[in-house]
Amino acid sequence: MEIETLKTATKLCGLLCITLTLGACATRLPEPAQEVVALESSPWAVASSGTAGPAPWQHQLFPGKRPNDYRYTRLDGRETMVVRADTSVSMLRQTMRVESADLGNLSFSWKVPSLLPAADMRERELDDSPVRIVLAFEGDRSKFSARDAMLSELAHALTGEPMPYATLMYVWCNYVPPGTVLQNSRTSRIRKLVMESGPGKLGQWQDYARDVRADFERAYGEAPGALVSVGIMTDTDNTRSSSTAWYGPVRHVRAAQPARALP
Repeated sequence: MEIETLKTATKLCGLLCITLTLGACATRLPEPAQEVVALESSPWAVASSGTAGPAPWQHQLFPGKRPNDYRYTRLDGRETMVVRADTSVSMLRQTMRVESADLGNLSFSWKVPSLLPAADMRERELDDSPVRIVLAFEGDRSKFSARDAMLSELAHALTGEPMPYATLMYVWCNYVPPGTVLQNSRTSRIRKLVMESGPGKLGQWQDYARDVRADFERAYGEAPGALVSVGIMTDTDNTRSSSTAWYGPVRHVRAAQPARALP
């Protein structure tokens, strides 16, 4: 049993690196583990700052994985971040802290010219996507299952950070209908909400405004904790394929606070 647990932990190490917004796992990356994107002052990054504070967008690298190429550009009159992936995966990520009571709407957009033919987000070994918006949340880790608690301890031991209490992703899937919530096959602490499915809207800008609280409650069946990071990620490493996609700015608008009664 201990051998099987060790094997599972070894396999999950790579998953923790990529999908739980952590840094190095089995071995530390050479410094810097995260590269501050040279485009942090680009119009895209400025427009994506929202109310998150001054933290720059950072290029999150994963050990043993070829990184994507992220570059600022303008397309169709829009400020965009174009990502090119070739058997690769990495993330642009911004840390923040938005308390649960302040969670409002997240707006984002993307343009995808083609899907990954071999990808299937229902299958562990084929779980790639041309676009992902990745949200990480705090929460009560005492609610973790024994398996997830083991993963969190592993992450903390290897990286100095526990894994997020919960990760919610907005994704484009090949097969599963929009609105479906997919649970990661290795951990219950990653849920994916399918925004688009199949080729019907390829080559067109898709714009979204999502109620973060409502989406989290739908995915997890409980109220969210504080939002602590937002990222954009394209991954083609599992299917060993290539992809190009464009992301518009990612903005969180805090919920309006009720007026206080005068004393």
